[in-house]
Formats: sequence, structure tokens, C-alpha cells
Amino acid sequence: MSMLQVKNLSKSFKGLQVLRDINIEVEASERHVIIGPNGAGKTTLFNCITGDLPLDSGTVTIEGRPVSHKPNHTRVHDGLARTFQKNNLFNQLTVEENVDLAIMACKPYRFRLFKPMSRYADMREEAERLLTEWGLWDRRHRKVDELSYGEQRLLEILLALASKPKILLLDEPTSGMSPAETIKTTKLIQSFPRSITLLVIEHDMEVVFSIADRITVLHHGEVFMSGKPEDIRGDERVKEIYFGGGMKRHAEA
Repeated sequence: MSMLQVKNLSKSFKGLQVLRDINIEVEASERHVIIGPNGAGKTTLFNCITGDLPLDSGTVTIEGRPVSHKPNHTRVHDGLARTFQKNNLFNQLTVEENVDLAIMACKPYRFRLFKPMSRYADMREEAERLLTEWGLWDRRHRKVDELSYGEQRLLEILLALASKPKILLLDEPTSGMSPAETIKTTKLIQSFPRSITLLVIEHDMEVVFSIADRITVLHHGEVFMSGKPEDIRGDERVKEIYFGGGMKRHAEA
């Protein structure tokens, strides 16, 4: 059984067809990367999977259970978490406060409003572990807007992990990062336990081929091709529509 299945998914906006009959299966523990030119519908697909956008038709299932009818905020309890192209953080709170809120949202005691978060030992330990693993412990008292852009991107991934997802959707996790930050983030993604299934949108082809077990190419809102990295790398049609006739040239751009 697939961990995540998208079947015959279509989405349009005021008559403009953005996605058409999308079919994607992501197996448990798989690192599945979605690539495609700008405007291919990649982020719209993510928004449909997470429930941020309603479907025109089709279904989304997690471990065989339909979730298409569920509100987006409830899908975290089905094991789904995501990041966004643009940071979705509380910029005026500290790094630690952002992590605390993310952890608290998944705890059974999240509705106990009159007890300070500092009193929950399990939450404090979890926050310290995450911040240490991601190299942000020494930044824990900094406000988010004092961090570098790359550090903010790392923090958003950390917050998604705080919900202990079965499936993690990463929307261009290295976008806007320096080369050093990109290398660091890629290594961290590679280190994720296989208990987490990954679906990733990524534009940096070095990152794509370093993390992907399987790659799906979107083009004009349709699945153009899906296969192993070596199959995608060697396909002349993919090079033409996405890499402008030269995969190496695009990766170096």
C-alpha cells in the first residue's frame, strides 16, 4: 500500500486548467522529488494534497485512507506536514518560542491554557533535541527576523518535523540559500530517518539527484514522466522541456 496516493487530481482557476488528471504514488520511506518548469503546477499540487486548496476532481489518500474531504488543519493528525516556498514563521517570536508552539500543537495538553509551557518537561526536552540537531540551539533566544534567510528556512523544516510526520512535503527547501547553506540543508535532509516519507519540490538539480529515489516531472499541469533518477537524467525529452536541452548547464546556472 502506498503511503501517499494522488489519483486523477485536477484543479483549475476561473477556467484556467492548472492540473489535469495527476496520478502520483509515494511509497513508505521513499524520497520522491517533483520537478518541472515554472508554472508547471508544482506548488498547486502541494496545496491540493494538504487541503489548502479544494480539488475540482480526484482523490488524495494517506495509507489508503481518503483525506480529500478533510480540512487542511486536521491532516497533521493523519501524519502530513509541509513547508512553504515562503517562510511561514512567527517573526517577532524567538526561535525557541516558534519550536515550542509547533511541539505544543501536537500534544494532548495543548488546550491547557493556564499552565506555562516551561512546566512541560517532555516538551522542553524535545525542543532542545530538535534545536541541537539542527544547529540552532545557540540561536534559540534570537527573534526569527534576526536570523539569516537560510536559518529561517532551516527553522521552518524543523517546525514541520516537530509534528512527527509520516509524510513531509518540502516546497523548494533550498530556495534562496547560499551554496554553503544548501549543502548543509541537503545533508540534513539526507539524514532524515526512513520512517519519514518525503515528497519534495526542488529546482536545484544537484540537490534533486542527491536525495531522490524517484522523480516525477510535471509539464503544463500534467505528469510528463516519472521514474528513477537515472531514467530522468538520461531522457532527452526531459532535457528539452525542463533543462533547455542541457541538464548540466541548468544545474550550473
